Amino acid sequence: MRLKRFLLRYYPPGIILEYERGGYLRTKSIDLLDLTPETNPDELLSEIRQSEPLITESRAEQVKELVLRLQQKQGQQDHHRFCFCKELKAHILPLTNVAFDKSGSRFITGSYDRTCRVWDTASGAELHTLEGHKNVVYAIAFNNPYGDKIATGSFDKTCKLWCAETGKCFHTFRGHRAEIVCLAFNPQSTLVATGSMDATAKLWDVESGEEVATLTGHTAEVLSLCFNTVGDHLVTGSFDYTVAIWDVASKRRVHTLIGHIGEISNVQFNWDCSLIVSGSTDKTCKLWEAVSGKCVATLVGHTEEVLDVSFDLSGQLIATASADGTARVFSATTHECLVTLKGHDGEISKICFSPQGSRVLTASSDKTARLWDAQSGACLQILEGHTDEIFSCVFNYEGDAIITGSKDNTLKGVNGNLHLHPSVFNATIEQTFQLQVHMQHTLKKETAVLVLTAPEQHL
Repeated sequence: MRLKRFLLRYYPPGIILEYERGGYLRTKSIDLLDLTPETNPDELLSEIRQSEPLITESRAEQVKELVLRLQQKQGQQDHHRFCFCKELKAHILPLTNVAFDKSGSRFITGSYDRTCRVWDTASGAELHTLEGHKNVVYAIAFNNPYGDKIATGSFDKTCKLWCAETGKCFHTFRGHRAEIVCLAFNPQSTLVATGSMDATAKLWDVESGEEVATLTGHTAEVLSLCFNTVGDHLVTGSFDYTVAIWDVASKRRVHTLIGHIGEISNVQFNWDCSLIVSGSTDKTCKLWEAVSGKCVATLVGHTEEVLDVSFDLSGQLIATASADGTARVFSATTHECLVTLKGHDGEISKICFSPQGSRVLTASSDKTARLWDAQSGACLQILEGHTDEIFSCVFNYEGDAIITGSKDNTLKGVNGNLHLHPSVFNATIEQTFQLQVHMQHTLKKETAVLVLTAPEQHL
């Protein structure tokens, strides 16, 4: 094996090794999930060298420098504050979903108008309209971290694969017998997994466009699915109250996770692939060992359905969102409820952590999104402006931009305002979608009408 170069990963902290073996270029990661600004870099370097033969004496200083850069990044404050920025023309029918590419420079929206649109985050320009589906475009995703392909899943029972740069349709995946409601790329961007109301999941080859496997075994709709970070296993959650773990190489079901007494709302692997979290309409969240399929904890406390669950990127925290109007943050290690997030006046349908793990974002039927401190549980900011239920919320990779999607047929984006003036764009037209962005920089004047306001203060 011959080491070619290092790649730095900020969230979660890690160093990617690109190396050559047998004439092929390969990668492996050194995950530094427990890294803090106080970690001794020399001691950590010694541990890395003991466990990784590619890190030789000649490479030691380079690795130490990368560790110091990761610590420097961790030391930067992410206390951004968010404000309305701009309003853009949108779909002619309601939105269904929204997703960023990894850099946050582009995002996509799905809609009942049967299209997916690609947008430039900074300028607000529509880059492409992806047309071809014959029914609602419900599930959408970039092939992050690459960001050069987009997958769209539709109620027309097909999934389409598109070029993110040109908008060209590469493939149409046909085979499901009912609506496609969830999808995901594997980390290598060689496969797309789709989940359907026909009670199956399917794997598709990105290059050839051919079906690789049909994963059968669920007895009701497959509403959620997720690859682990290695890409060798897929987890699916169903309305049949069960979660299934699938081996991607053999296309076989490894475990069926039984224990919930209500429909599964969401499933997710943690970063190191050791744990799976599931949320259910039975008002609980369960934590499972990925290898054995054993339930290691049932996280209780909610008085109504758990509508969403999420790990932070380190895999140390779990956030749950409920129809009872509260969210909770649990320890993935002790399984204790650390904080309860109270303040919404309606059910919370979506929850996620910032990449740094210090903030929690929630979306609610009370027409607001809220930003919370993950440690104290304090509500740091209420993001207002929507006139109907908010069903989607997401951070970009740096955690300094947020997009929220609502039933009012608007999408609002916000960027963390650190030093300069936020910019406010108005281009009101029929059927708009609003992008509220808390900008880290002032947007160029030529993109739209510009109104400068006083800079926000740090939280």
